[in-house]
Amino acid sequence: MSTVLGVDVGSRMTKAVVLDVEAAPGREILGCGKVYTHFDLADAARRAAAAALEDAGRGAGEVAYLSATGYGRYQVADRDLQITEMTCHARGAVELMPGVVSVIDVGAQNARAIRLAPSGRVLQFRMNDKCASGAGRFVERVAKALEIDLEEVSGLALRAEQPCEISSICAVLAESEVINHVTNGASIPDILQGTHVSISDRLASLVRQVGAEEPFALTGGVSRNEALVRALEERLEMRVQRHPLAEYAGALGAALLGRQRLHARAHAVPT
Repeated sequence: MSTVLGVDVGSRMTKAVVLDVEAAPGREILGCGKVYTHFDLADAARRAAAAALEDAGRGAGEVAYLSATGYGRYQVADRDLQITEMTCHARGAVELMPGVVSVIDVGAQNARAIRLAPSGRVLQFRMNDKCASGAGRFVERVAKALEIDLEEVSGLALRAEQPCEISSICAVLAESEVINHVTNGASIPDILQGTHVSISDRLASLVRQVGAEEPFALTGGVSRNEALVRALEERLEMRVQRHPLAEYAGALGAALLGRQRLHARAHAVPT
């Protein structure tokens, strides 16, 4: 049975999703896979695709169409289609969370606020500046500075009593602020939650620029970070929807759009 593969090559993680070409009811997503990107983008795409196919119990020979997205999409070998991250995250978010009209995608390096049409088409968007203080890489830098495992960050941040103020818009300078807070005796939970509040301020600014409304969804790897979600909800005064597969929204969107292109090609009338 043929499949469609969507691959999202991000700056930190590369994700892949396998779909059934015929979209069997109840089996929309056959398999998912993710790997660290590292420096070889083409290899990351191959490894993520292999992981997703293994999860789906399918072979590489069954892939009828391959769509690529993410900043490394042009390095995906044998791709049939490359699509922007904005378009793919919008389409994937609507598939995972039907009815959403606003999305913010937060990855390691970039954040994107998107306002959608009911179909999932992008109506308006804004991206953060090149600095990573409004994205997941900032959390990684702070965790490293505090010698904390990244998986522990959210739980510790939720124990904060008086979050520290981190005002710099530059990730490097903000990291210096974090070190100053450590020197001044601030608790780790307060520092970590201050980091999340700082990020949520940047994200909320992007969201307001596109006139986002509820239902509102979060995609990308940071969707698993409960502390950031709560901070963002407080800043926006809106409920933030998530899905267990929200970090795969880009790869899913790529696969869905690829399948749409494949079906259109199959039903095209010869001229």
